[in-house]
Amino acid sequence: MAGILIVDDSPVNRNLLRNMLEIEGYEVVGEAENGKEGYDKFLDLSPSITILDISMPQLNGIDLLRLIKSRDPLAKVVMLSANSESEKVREAAQHGADEYVTKPYTKTAVLEAIKRCVESANS
Repeated sequence: MAGILIVDDSPVNRNLLRNMLEIEGYEVVGEAENGKEGYDKFLDLSPSITILDISMPQLNGIDLLRLIKSRDPLAKVVMLSANSESEKVREAAQHGADEYVTKPYTKTAVLEAIKRCVESANS
């Protein structure tokens, strides 16, 4: 199963995501509460998939996405955002986001995004 890193400034969202993913058999290898900590954990843990919130302190999700993709262009990244504006979706896609899920997210939407990342990594 894929090892997943969750980067979100909301402890509630991190906990919800962790529980949702672990119930489905995924391993959550780490959590971070801001973009800087998220990048450090990405480097340390080399997760199969990283879930990023777009709006975070110290380093926002788009900037973190850029760093991750410059370090590892094949890294799988799922963006989460309350902002469904097409500009943010376009910007995330432009910088290599593999999936984009809007908040409030459903369990199905998150799990389908993770599944597509796993499948594309294995193909």
